[in-house]
Amino acid sequence: MKMRDWVKLEQQYFMDTGHRRLGVTVVRGAGAKVWDEMGREYLDFIAGWAACSLGHSHPVILKALTEQGEHLILASNDVYTIPQIELAELLTSVSGLDKVFLCNSGAEANEGAVKLARKYGKRHLDGAYGVISTLRAFHGRTLAMVAATGKPEYQASFTPLPEGFSHVPYDDAEALRAAVSDKTCAVLLEPIQGEGGVHVPGDRYLKDVRQLCDERGLLLILDEVQTGCGRTGTLWGHEQSGIKPDIMTVGKGLGGGVPIAAILVRDRAACFGPGDHGSTFGGNALCCAVATAVLRHILEEDLSGNAAAVGSYFSERLLALQEKWTIAKAVRGRGLLLAMEFSEPIALQVVKACRALGLLMNPLPPHTIRFMPPLIIGREEVDQAVAILDAALEQVVGLP
Repeated sequence: MKMRDWVKLEQQYFMDTGHRRLGVTVVRGAGAKVWDEMGREYLDFIAGWAACSLGHSHPVILKALTEQGEHLILASNDVYTIPQIELAELLTSVSGLDKVFLCNSGAEANEGAVKLARKYGKRHLDGAYGVISTLRAFHGRTLAMVAATGKPEYQASFTPLPEGFSHVPYDDAEALRAAVSDKTCAVLLEPIQGEGGVHVPGDRYLKDVRQLCDERGLLLILDEVQTGCGRTGTLWGHEQSGIKPDIMTVGKGLGGGVPIAAILVRDRAACFGPGDHGSTFGGNALCCAVATAVLRHILEEDLSGNAAAVGSYFSERLLALQEKWTIAKAVRGRGLLLAMEFSEPIALQVVKACRALGLLMNPLPPHTIRFMPPLIIGREEVDQAVAILDAALEQVVGLP
């Protein structure tokens, strides 16, 4: 079939839950590149919304899929499986946390984290159940996570929302302190806001939030679904603030492209008991084997360090582009989670122009572009991407 046939079939059979804004039908990927059905090549700086941490079809992932697939793909959680236990052991050893629950997606992990915090509130905080999150946050698309997400435009169509969630401005510890009440059991934050526009907090913010939670006996939940697994230049985003959460959720890059996520918890917050939580596919042997292989590769090859070094170079190149193009208002981010914001609503136009020139990027309309390339990229690929972005800006804006 030709591309227009695939597009027509998609429109016929899929609910209209999102726009495939890039207009590309991808059929193959290798490393940081993908190809469409006509054989056209693209640099992929979306990487499955930061999930393809090792790029596409990495040999480590293919080996784990093949070897585990020959032995066991799924068994019920009525039995023990070795890949599940090995992954839990690895996750606790590299996070400094104590217990793990394995699931399928970041949204599911955040749901479980809030559920755990509410049980903790019943046990230890006189029944407190409220969770404070932040404006512009994004924690997933389930009904409770839409309530936790601080974006009214995501919520309006789904009211009444589950109760117990409130929102304060991001990077404002005093606003958070003022919002805490005797009904509060937890604070839910991203170390860097991803979907909200790649907003990096001040150096003291997470430390101040940690101190507040300690003072009031609250749980600190860090959503590291996007910032974890090496993305920001350290294995976990919060490491750069020198703190530790009570609960951490991870996903996306953990599986390198296969669906897996996890809730990691300190012992004192690990209050789930038998029957409190579960998942049919969570912790399946196939995805656990892949995740273990991916995480070991990130550690052995120091891909966190690569994200820091190449991300710093990428940021410098984007800042130079900002100097050239006055319409470029800001460059933000850490490691290989970066964004460029424009003073005019041209993000989608620029992304489409880049697509035509062979670069895939993620628009956060109307003003911002987000960059989430695989952790394996080097400076040469960054140079290619920046050159394409420069040419695309000239097409959209005209000469600087």
